Amino acid sequence: MDKNFKMTAKTMYGLEAVLAKELLELGAMNIEQGTRMVSFEGDKGFMYKTNLCLRTAIKILKPLKGFRVNSEKELYDQIYAMPWEEWMDVNDTLAIESTVHSEIFTHSKYVALKTKDAIVDRFRDKFGKRPDVDLDFPVLRVNIHIEKNFCHVSLDSSGESLHKRGYRSATNIAPINEVLAAGMLLLSGWQGQCHFLDPMCGSGTIPIEAAMIACNIPPNLHRKEFGFEKWKDWDEALFEKIEESVLNKIRDFHFKIKGYDKAPSAVMKAKENVKNAHLSDFVEIEQKNFFESEKENEGYLHMLFNPPYGERLEIDVEKIYGQIGDTLKQNYPGTHAWFISTNFEAIKSVGLRASRKIKLFNGPLEARLLKYVMYEGSKKQSKQ
Repeated sequence: MDKNFKMTAKTMYGLEAVLAKELLELGAMNIEQGTRMVSFEGDKGFMYKTNLCLRTAIKILKPLKGFRVNSEKELYDQIYAMPWEEWMDVNDTLAIESTVHSEIFTHSKYVALKTKDAIVDRFRDKFGKRPDVDLDFPVLRVNIHIEKNFCHVSLDSSGESLHKRGYRSATNIAPINEVLAAGMLLLSGWQGQCHFLDPMCGSGTIPIEAAMIACNIPPNLHRKEFGFEKWKDWDEALFEKIEESVLNKIRDFHFKIKGYDKAPSAVMKAKENVKNAHLSDFVEIEQKNFFESEKENEGYLHMLFNPPYGERLEIDVEKIYGQIGDTLKQNYPGTHAWFISTNFEAIKSVGLRASRKIKLFNGPLEARLLKYVMYEGSKKQSKQ
C-alpha cells in the first residue's frame, strides 16, 4: 500500500473552511487551514480522488522539499541538488509556476527562470542533454512558493487549474469561475434539498454546479487530463478503481434546477454547456426576464445568482439592484435568495436587509455573498 504524504490544496479567499469540510468528508487526515490553501495528508489514490472530487480546490500540490533561502545562489544550489531524474526524464518537458512574497525575491518570473536553470543544468551535467520547457502541456509542472526567506518546492498534480471542469465550451461576457460558483453554493447550504433557481444564469455555470452537488457528481469527471497522468508513478488501474468508486456514489435528484436569462445568446450558450456536462435531465434553461417572473413552485426555493456589477458591462447597476429587491419582495415568497456582488454602493439599492454577508473575491475584486430571506406571509407567521 502507498504511504501517506502531505499535500496542499489551493483555493480562493473565503472558501478555506468549505474546502477543509470537503476534505474531511472525503477522508483526508491532518487537515490544516491556511490563507487560500488547506494542507492535508493522504496516499497516491487519495491524491487522485481529491483532483476528481473537490469542488472548491484550484490545485492539488505534492510538496517535495522546503528550505531557507537568502540569495539567488542558494535558491539555484538547493534546486540543483534535488534528484529531478526521479520525477522526469531528460526527454520530458517541464513548466515552472512561482509565487513570491519576499523582500529578497521580488519577481516571480525571475524565480521561475532560476529554478528552470537549476533543473536543466542538473540534467545537462548528468546526461549531457537538457529537458525542454513547455508552458502549455508539460510532463512535469513544478510549483515554487517563496514566503519571506522560506521556499516550498512542489509538484502540481492537477495540471491545468481545477476550475476548468471540461464542460464549458461557451461563455458570456463575464462568466463566473466554476470553483467560486461551487463555493458559493456550498456556503449557501445547497445540497439538493429543494427546487433551485439562478435567475441571471449567463452561460449556466451556477445551475450546472448546483446539479453536480445535488447528484453528488464529481466536478472534474469530464476533464481530459490531470497533471499526475504524465508522472513516472502514474497508476491507471488505481485511478480507474477510484473513479468507479466515486461514480457509485452518484445519487438521484427529485426537484427542479432552473436557469433564466433574458439574452437569447446566453440561453443558447448555457444549454450547450448543460449538454456538455450531461445534465440536461436535471437542469432547465429558459429565456426569461427575472423582473417579469414569479415563483413557480410550492414550498421552499433556493436561489443563487451573479448579477452584473457594472465593471465590465455598461448598465445602470443601482436601478437593476432596486429591481432585484422589488422582484424578490413581491414575487418570490418562501425563498432564500443569495447573490454575489463587488458593487457595495449598488447593494444599498436592493432595499432589503441581508441576513448574512460573506467576504469573497471574484477574481481580483473584493465581493460580498449576500443572503436575503423572503418569508411566506409575514415574518412573524413564518417563525411561528
